[in-house]
Amino acid sequence: MNNFQDKVNFIWTIAEILRGPYKKEDYGKVVLPMAVLRRFDCVLAETKEEVLAQYEKYKHLPQESRDEILNRVAKQNFSNVSKYDFEKLLADSDNIADNLRDYINGFSKVARDIIEYFDFDKQIEKMDRNNLLYLVVKRFGEIDLHPNIVSNVEMGYIFEELIRRFSEHGEAGDHYTPREVIRLMVSLLLNEDTEDLIKPGITQTLYDCCAGTGGMGSVAQEYLKELNPTANFEFFGQEFNEESYAICKADILIKGEQAKNIAFGNTLTNDAFPNMKFDYMITNPPYGVEWKPAEKAVKDEHEQKGFNGRFGAGLPRISDGQLLFLQHLVSKMKPVTPENPKGSRIAIIMNGSPLFTGDAGSGESEIRRYLIENDLVEGIVALPDQLFYNTGISTYIWILTNNKDPLRKGKIQLVNAVSFYQKMKKSLGNKRNELSNEHIEEIVRIYGSLKPGEHCKIFDNEDFGYRKITVERPLRLNFQISAERIKRLWEQTAFINLATSRKKGQAGLDEIEAGKKLQQEIIDALHSLNDLTVYKNRDIFMRKLKKAFKERNLMISAPLIKAILSALSEKDETADICTDSKGNPEPDPELRDTENVPLKENIHAYFEREVKPHVPDAWIDESKTKIGYEIPFTRHFYKYTPLRSSQEILSEIKELETSILAKLEKVLG
Repeated sequence: MNNFQDKVNFIWTIAEILRGPYKKEDYGKVVLPMAVLRRFDCVLAETKEEVLAQYEKYKHLPQESRDEILNRVAKQNFSNVSKYDFEKLLADSDNIADNLRDYINGFSKVARDIIEYFDFDKQIEKMDRNNLLYLVVKRFGEIDLHPNIVSNVEMGYIFEELIRRFSEHGEAGDHYTPREVIRLMVSLLLNEDTEDLIKPGITQTLYDCCAGTGGMGSVAQEYLKELNPTANFEFFGQEFNEESYAICKADILIKGEQAKNIAFGNTLTNDAFPNMKFDYMITNPPYGVEWKPAEKAVKDEHEQKGFNGRFGAGLPRISDGQLLFLQHLVSKMKPVTPENPKGSRIAIIMNGSPLFTGDAGSGESEIRRYLIENDLVEGIVALPDQLFYNTGISTYIWILTNNKDPLRKGKIQLVNAVSFYQKMKKSLGNKRNELSNEHIEEIVRIYGSLKPGEHCKIFDNEDFGYRKITVERPLRLNFQISAERIKRLWEQTAFINLATSRKKGQAGLDEIEAGKKLQQEIIDALHSLNDLTVYKNRDIFMRKLKKAFKERNLMISAPLIKAILSALSEKDETADICTDSKGNPEPDPELRDTENVPLKENIHAYFEREVKPHVPDAWIDESKTKIGYEIPFTRHFYKYTPLRSSQEILSEIKELETSILAKLEKVLG
């Protein structure tokens, strides 16, 4: 990492050449593809002449065959057959735009495809038009980006720092996870499998469904090489942002790995690896970003495939897709079998919303229920705030596995690491805090020890579940036939609709007239009963009402009776309970309430203890009981801070008053 910041600053000075024709947020459209091209140029320089010589022999072959031969000559997974390089481009300044296009077209297909994702041709034309192209190529030619000079890990830092500067106001969680956070994620991800990973020559698969520029893959590979130089991660990734995808794929290409392992596209709508399972998965999905563009595809998969697809457990609200990405990763877990006893492990970083958003029965709660009841959640680590460039919010690392250590089975570990940070000397956007190596080591130690303490708590899976019960109370109404209550009948839809019709012409007019007549007859019948008596039993009042209508030969429908009763009634706690046709109490919707009863507790015992003493006439509607899951992380680590005494506050106020008066005396002389 020597002079990493110097290299970033040098490239930034090139970006500032673009000021005027380009806005700051558009610098990346030029700088990122140019940096990739320059790195390609440096990598291929050593074998350039030999590749050109061999090209003359094999240029008649189909491109795929020719690329394969020339890539071997170049000793890379790509090659370039153009006579130009960065140095020769400068020799013909008048035709630099055409020559640069010739240079780009000279790359083998896989490298050329990467450049195309930058949509760079438009920028070549724009820079040429503004007399900037020659200067930009010249300046990039002054920096050596060969992997021997700038390692792949360092280059990843450079790209991500440039992207951060270009997109300082980007959405939270987009593109860049600080490397120290990735190191912590990787340590937690691999911590339980150290014994397996030190086996000679072991190769494991690693997958990131929101790969960005590939930083997570790079850090994971770096960590594994430190642990076991003979071990290897075969990295797979999918990325939706075109620039990030191109950078990630270029990095893979230069490393000599399979570029086809990096796919472009929206993971939610088009899984690029539909039939693959992975040993390890790690990702940082966007926070609080709506998944409306993927809504149709996701809902179709949920409804048509259920648990045979990726989203069987449920769908979160449209405004936040984090739990969709988590379900996607879970679907990629390798089943635990005799051939693969290790299963899979996942590390995903999310904000607080997936912990608790959504009531029992909601999509979020059902997803948590699936994860916890299937014993997939191993642990959750709360991180300090202000760790990310584009957001200061709190974040959490979830660790999941389908093969828990016996000591962890049926348990979930919560680690509160919010105080493990150091202030940065200089803020980067919203990033004001960082994790030191010592912080990372301590968090991993706490997580691995599995011992409850100030920063660590262990819970049974059931501790996060609850039954949401619906508590009903009886409907109690009194009834009175008075002018005031009869007037309310004109507010009832069923009564109003008597004098309306969907029929056209005379038939419609006749129906309206008949309705108005019935309305008046009902009003007259009610006025005839206007004795101002208050009835506290609905059945008695109903019999009196029906008798009056029968005497007048009025045929009143059930909806209309309901409307009349509604108009003539008022709530009355002293009235008799209203019952249905079977004699059961009718619930009062306005008095309906709910209670969340922990899964480990009997709902009837809870009801008798917590509810009945306050509302003796209440009952549980068993048909409405739902099971929910939430992880109230903060509550479990809450520390009560006693309030200051009034005497202490009063003393402080007097001190402030004295200080203010002294200052006023100085000002006023």
